[in-house]
Amino acid sequence: MSAVKPGSTIDVTSIPRAVLSVAVGVVHSVERAMIGDARIRTARGNAWEAICADRDRAHRRDEIRALVAVLAATPPAPSVGRVGVGADRQPVN
Repeated sequence: MSAVKPGSTIDVTSIPRAVLSVAVGVVHSVERAMIGDARIRTARGNAWEAICADRDRAHRRDEIRALVAVLAATPPAPSVGRVGVGADRQPVN
């Protein structure tokens, strides 16, 4: 007797799917063994790194804004020795 019912077709994609599933399991196990559970990248870890990076960028942006505000509030220092340079020269036509 045959295991395949008459009139049914064999799914050719089931074998590659099974092989791929086993391969993913092996890679996952090897990664855990080589790297360790604490160092495996997860969605939660990636999200936390993104949050920390956003906070760091916001902090640096706030520091730059504060520096720009200080520079904008400080009057420019007068230039020494630059007053009158070239005042006696006539423009060339």
